[in-house]
Amino acid sequence: MKIHSTAIIEPGAQLGTEVEIGPYACIGAEVEIGARTIVQSHAVIDGTVRLGTDNQIGHSAVIGGLPQDLSFKPGTRSRIEIGNGNIIREHVTIHRGTAEGSATKIGDHNFLMAGAHLGHNCTLGSKVIIANHCLLGGYVTVEDGVFLGGGCVFHQFIRIGRLAITQGLSAFGKDIPPFCLAAERNLVFGLNVIGLRRAGFSTEERRELRRAFQLLFESGLNVSQALTRADAEQWGAPAQTFFQFVREAKRRGICAFSGRNAPDASE
Repeated sequence: MKIHSTAIIEPGAQLGTEVEIGPYACIGAEVEIGARTIVQSHAVIDGTVRLGTDNQIGHSAVIGGLPQDLSFKPGTRSRIEIGNGNIIREHVTIHRGTAEGSATKIGDHNFLMAGAHLGHNCTLGSKVIIANHCLLGGYVTVEDGVFLGGGCVFHQFIRIGRLAITQGLSAFGKDIPPFCLAAERNLVFGLNVIGLRRAGFSTEERRELRRAFQLLFESGLNVSQALTRADAEQWGAPAQTFFQFVREAKRRGICAFSGRNAPDASE
């Protein structure tokens, strides 16, 4: 274990083997840090926070801060749960849950770039990339393999489906279906073809997803009609995931189809 002499580790904090704590970092009494995790200078980890193994916490990151919620009551017991192998860069802020017993949760092998913000009760899957200065409101759900372009903003309670990608400086207040390329304001432009190929989707799976996308967005049917039509057909697992996500998009609804060529949202 390597702890800088200026770091502040409160009694009760639990540090795994080979953990490194940098200069002026502050670790609260209820924090658990897994083996081989590196916490760089001036980072603050406070409240009930559990980090797994092999994480990297950047300079001046703040993990476990109080929720930015006017209804939050001091003394509420909430937490943050972070998995293994995550890279959380400088000045990232991650707030703990706002309700009693609730949590903000992050899976494994995610990359949160500088200045990203995760509001209270957000849920991230695994292998998510969040570029610089993305802002996620409370209760946002981000599924596995998503790429969020720099400077994007996401309204509270929305969902971003598996392997979706967003163009930088876009804004969203509606759900983004899985496998889609989204941009501007609540618009989708097509499928994340590059992401699907990199994820190992077969030609047949990609072709079927294209057919599912056309049925939902380009057939002239409304969402309910498209789902009824989809129920009458046989689909493989990826397309079933696509349609099931849309069925569950009841709170915010889904982004609309732009009908235009996709902007440059390449990874």
